[in-house]
Amino acid sequence: MSEEKLPSRAENFSEWYNQVVLRAELADYAPVRGCMVVRPYGWALWENIQASLDQRFKATGHVNAAFPMLIPKSFLEKEKEHVEGFSPELAVVTIGGGEVLEEPLIVRPTSETIIGHMYSKWIKSYRDLPVLINQWGNVVRWEMRTRLFLRTLEFYWQEGHTAHASYEEAEEETLRMLEVYTRFAIDDAAVPVLPGRKSDSERFAGAQRTYSIEAMMGDTRALQAGTSHNLGQNFAKAFDIRYLDPNNQLQYCWTTSWGLSTRFVGAIIMTHGDDQGLILPPRLAPIQIVVIPIFRNDEEKSVVMPIVERLKNELASFRLRVDDRSELTPGFKFNDWEMRGVPLRLEIGPKDVQNHTVMAARRDIPGKGGKTLLNQDQISSQVTTLLDNIQKSLLHRATTFRDEHIYNPKNYEEFKQAVTQGWAFSWWCGNAECEGQIKEETKATTRCMPMDQPEGKGTCIYCGEPAHEKVYFARAY
Repeated sequence: MSEEKLPSRAENFSEWYNQVVLRAELADYAPVRGCMVVRPYGWALWENIQASLDQRFKATGHVNAAFPMLIPKSFLEKEKEHVEGFSPELAVVTIGGGEVLEEPLIVRPTSETIIGHMYSKWIKSYRDLPVLINQWGNVVRWEMRTRLFLRTLEFYWQEGHTAHASYEEAEEETLRMLEVYTRFAIDDAAVPVLPGRKSDSERFAGAQRTYSIEAMMGDTRALQAGTSHNLGQNFAKAFDIRYLDPNNQLQYCWTTSWGLSTRFVGAIIMTHGDDQGLILPPRLAPIQIVVIPIFRNDEEKSVVMPIVERLKNELASFRLRVDDRSELTPGFKFNDWEMRGVPLRLEIGPKDVQNHTVMAARRDIPGKGGKTLLNQDQISSQVTTLLDNIQKSLLHRATTFRDEHIYNPKNYEEFKQAVTQGWAFSWWCGNAECEGQIKEETKATTRCMPMDQPEGKGTCIYCGEPAHEKVYFARAY
């Protein structure tokens, strides 16, 4: 790995991000434009995200399944708004086995249609409901402007698809999964997201209501980090998903879908990283602790390595790596693991062996301020405390940064200034024309309308008409 200095976040946040992804070996560019290769370190981070979410999904009664990635073109055309929303992004297969296909196949951009088709076969009675299925997979959307993790032609994600007997049950499910995403983001990723409802223009194509979690990145731009959709009966009617109710009457189901993707890796990078590289939250970090033995000759090595081995065994419950690469200096190793965002570094040299100590360096606090001398006895409990403190510190720091960059502008002039420095939390009349004009004039879009609305009402930040909801406006990725 090169020791060349990263661009600073303040000077060029975009280039800093690209360099961190490449140099921390999270991902690389694929031969096909707009696609990425997720490298083992990046995939390990995604696996930890998967494990956390999968546990949460199963705790709420969901089960996993797998559906095909090739969808008949006619399926997408059944739901008018859905096909209009996705048609510019579709990859279409017209030849298979050397022959022109009778019907073109779409490489799935999302799976509402194929899953709707299957649900219409599986659901017959109210006793079959609710159906609570999630799938882990990949999808393809033909994006024009791409960036590793944030926006790629192919990306990895989970997509939940559920069917219910009533609107109320579907809405309850939609909000439950929004809360699952919120708790995952805050508790495990230390990313202080704001949940809320999307405007009609930002709704998922074919949904009745869309909710999202919105995160503020280190350059104050917003990132939509997960979405949950109440699809109403749109897809049920398009795919004839019906059930016999207790009165033996045929009823259409109410369906939902919800998803979180590898884009969340980008959220973690841009929320926590610094000019030295990644900073990963301990609960998701592929490597929580790196141990660096320090010795100058074979004699010192023979003293240090047995202690390293003993500590490695004592810390077996953590995700730990011993960096015993003999051809590299300790200084290089420090920089290397800082770039990769490992939360805690333990240094052990001959003096530490003699004094029965270990030097611990926190990734979230650079320099001497982040160093603590630990006793080798009860090392596991000391390390547990340090990792917990790092997790809390990252969340506190990101929350403080977010709150310091959310403004309540009094008028449109202040609003225009606010969205160049952060987010604006403003009254909005709900008119799509005002929303469109704001976007055209400031490049800021509505992010979400939070559930906890302030009491009373105000006037629209743009047109001055009466407004009943406040919304977050921001420039976004």
